[in-house]
Amino acid sequence: MHLTHTASGVFPIAPTPFMPDGRIDTASIDRLIERYLACGANGVTVLGIMGEAPKLAPEESLDIAARFIRGMGDAQTIVGVSAPGFAAMRSLARSVMDMGAAGVMIAPPPHLRTDDEIATYFAQAVEAIGTDVPWVLQDYPLTLTVVMTPAVIRRIVTDNPSCVMLKHEDWPGLDKISTLRAFQADGSLRPISILTGNGGLFLDFEMERGADGAMTGYAFPEMLSDMVRLSAAGHREQAHDLFDAHLPLLRYEQQARIGLAVRKYVLMRRGLLASDAQRKPGPVLSAKSRAEVDFLLTRLAHHDARAQLAPAIAA
Repeated sequence: MHLTHTASGVFPIAPTPFMPDGRIDTASIDRLIERYLACGANGVTVLGIMGEAPKLAPEESLDIAARFIRGMGDAQTIVGVSAPGFAAMRSLARSVMDMGAAGVMIAPPPHLRTDDEIATYFAQAVEAIGTDVPWVLQDYPLTLTVVMTPAVIRRIVTDNPSCVMLKHEDWPGLDKISTLRAFQADGSLRPISILTGNGGLFLDFEMERGADGAMTGYAFPEMLSDMVRLSAAGHREQAHDLFDAHLPLLRYEQQARIGLAVRKYVLMRRGLLASDAQRKPGPVLSAKSRAEVDFLLTRLAHHDARAQLAPAIAA
């Protein structure tokens, strides 16, 4: 069940559910897993940037990863293992692989600037976790401030055979996907899976540019699955109609600094999370913002019945 370059479909980025007092909410983890499987997700990615991984104690990270791995069953679980030092990265990576994870995801630290620095970092990361661990290269310059050109991505993939997937969330980034697929077509880049992020904000055209699916945390994973399925089947108009219906909420969720708060609020309103709490420090949505999100959900429900609001869950 190890991750390979043939991976495709939808791997939702799972938030870490917390109770208002900061405790991990395991019941909400189970509800997320149930929904991901029901909507046809091919896997899940945990302990990512939107999973508040830096706020977790090491034992909490292992517990969360283990619960997702068990709950997802035959679907693949990818675990984010980015850390300030390689010792912690290796420890988490080896532990979750022993639990049955399909692979791990590694993001570059913000201080990297030159192509040589970037390539060297990932070579050292692979040396640390072991060349037997399949891994995902996370390309997220808007947040991480590390710019990876298509050429340096090709270099990293070529130098490290255990890199089997790119999590692409550059912005603008459509031409980057096209360039990487052109490298693959001319034989200068071996086949690699490309799943896209950015909350799904560009998924409509990312699929048409050659992406294999989505790896993001938009609060409607069912919509992501439908988009990938419709695009893969060539139903372009249906895919864009669905995307257009969700676009106002997608846009609202992509606001800097409060994006996770919006996402958790929607998941709570949908009945998947008992609380929209983030572990401190973290922003809290204003009453006005919550009302705007509710308005967007009401409008979305006119086009997609899955946006009907669920009764509140007793914490």
